[in-house]
Amino acid sequence: MDHSRTIVKNILARAGISINGNRPWDITIRDERFYRRVLSQGSLGLGEGYIDGWWECPALDQFFYKLGKANIDDCTVRNLTTALFYLHSRLVNMQTKARATKVARQHYDLSPELYMSFLDPYNQYTCGYFKNTTDLNTAQEQKLELICKKLQLTNNDRVLDIGCGWGGFTKFASERYGCHVTGITISDKQAHYAQEFTKGLPVTIRTCDYRDLGKEQFDKILICGMIEHVGYKNYHTIMNVVREHLADDGLFLLHTIGNNTSSTALDPWMDRYIFPNSMIPSLAQLTGASEGLFVMEDWHNFGVYYDSTLMAWFKNFENNWSTLAKKFDERFHRIWKYYFLSCAAAFRARNLELWQIVFSKTGLAGGYISVR
Repeated sequence: MDHSRTIVKNILARAGISINGNRPWDITIRDERFYRRVLSQGSLGLGEGYIDGWWECPALDQFFYKLGKANIDDCTVRNLTTALFYLHSRLVNMQTKARATKVARQHYDLSPELYMSFLDPYNQYTCGYFKNTTDLNTAQEQKLELICKKLQLTNNDRVLDIGCGWGGFTKFASERYGCHVTGITISDKQAHYAQEFTKGLPVTIRTCDYRDLGKEQFDKILICGMIEHVGYKNYHTIMNVVREHLADDGLFLLHTIGNNTSSTALDPWMDRYIFPNSMIPSLAQLTGASEGLFVMEDWHNFGVYYDSTLMAWFKNFENNWSTLAKKFDERFHRIWKYYFLSCAAAFRARNLELWQIVFSKTGLAGGYISVR
């Protein structure tokens, strides 16, 4: 038996996964080169092997859940490819203005038809709030309402949405609360879609980097699912930008995926195929960046709901694949299947979290009433 096959087999066995087994989380090997590829390239080799059809698994989410719970890192960290990737991300600012646009071009500038095929009517590409519901559309409206209540929105507020996506929050907040919302994004396709989506409402959509906002002041500021593209070298910068543009008595809500440990980059496969030049912040990184700038009023973790969100997105994606297949090939299909299900497993295993954090500049008089 090939030595690399033995090593990979033993690693997977620690997670209760068999090669060529018959359980949903077991994997079937189609190409014997798989073993050396995984050992030499780690998670990048594992993911690219799947894209190339070198291995299959009936339930990828269960496969990755078992890996995540077993804390298997032998074949995903201890190799030269991964080591060099993380070293580069530590030495170089991967989220400068020039580099920040790569994720827009590669990911967010894909056809809006793709995203609308699996998202809810408000185009929410972040975790839903599945409290007392199993329905994606309801969960996303509950998430939007939760944000509005936490920000204590009124019809007199001027609101800034940094990373507004396809305009879902701007539409919801302006319609339900009557406030004026300015949304910014670095994706041209998102901006065009959001402008049409919010036409006739008190909404302004701009194609703009957060570092180029100008001097305008806002009563409330939201960052929802965007700071994952900012990078740890720029966390203090974006916190300063928010403080500069937030009214003295205003509120700032940060909605972000959270990492249980501090890192400097995403997984190499995720960086190459889904979110280039991105990373997930840790508690220490966020508190360090906000220290001296804000008072933390509230910290809410509902990362368990991201599993439900991603599984709902995947179900919608699969149900609409026959239509999407007219524009995208089977390789794209396998990439996105791998993306949805590996991420769902990471949240299910509690290796990733979802945080909503409310900040004020100097602390609200009388304190802040938490909303859940």
